Amino acid sequence: MTSYTWQSEPHGLARGSSQLVDYLSESHKDVKVVTPSFATEQACVQAGLELLPLWSVDHVDLSFDGCDEVDHHLNALKSGGAIHTREKLIASMSDHYILLIDESKYFITLPFSHDITCEVLKDAYSYVSRRIKEMGGKLVLRPNKSKAGPVISDDGHFIVDVHFDTIEDVKELNNKLNSIEGLIATSLFVGLVTDLIISNSEETYRIGGK
Repeated sequence: MTSYTWQSEPHGLARGSSQLVDYLSESHKDVKVVTPSFATEQACVQAGLELLPLWSVDHVDLSFDGCDEVDHHLNALKSGGAIHTREKLIASMSDHYILLIDESKYFITLPFSHDITCEVLKDAYSYVSRRIKEMGGKLVLRPNKSKAGPVISDDGHFIVDVHFDTIEDVKELNNKLNSIEGLIATSLFVGLVTDLIISNSEETYRIGGK
């Protein structure tokens, strides 16, 4: 079986990822792991788990991830780590793509307290900016906090944060953004999440999707 462990924080290993890596290591289950996160890769190597490079994989049985926000239709927003393109690739090839969250991240309707993150081809930045502004969006290149210049994805593309004052239809917005040439992927996950595992101070429960 192929499994995917997730990274929901831009720096370091998220607590949930660490717990899952420990569980897989201690259970001695026959799994192979693929992940877009360098921090998770390091943890898996140290735990003795077998890793596969993402380019070599075309199918995943079970994927786990985190998110910033998710609604009751299982639309999710994953804007923090700037690796959403690879996360979305893994989600697309997975039989089950499960989000593990605390209850504070579950909403009836996405509040969009976080901006929508887009990975954009450098040469298409001006064109993508114009198209997004025509849609009523405001965008900024995400500034790099560790050095001068913007955040660049692992594949060498701009990371752009987009804000809309009002979003009435998540699916329609997702389709419009995805139709812009040069915009590689957004941090909106629509039609990809199959299940939620939600925890609060008293219990952990599951909401099944497709």
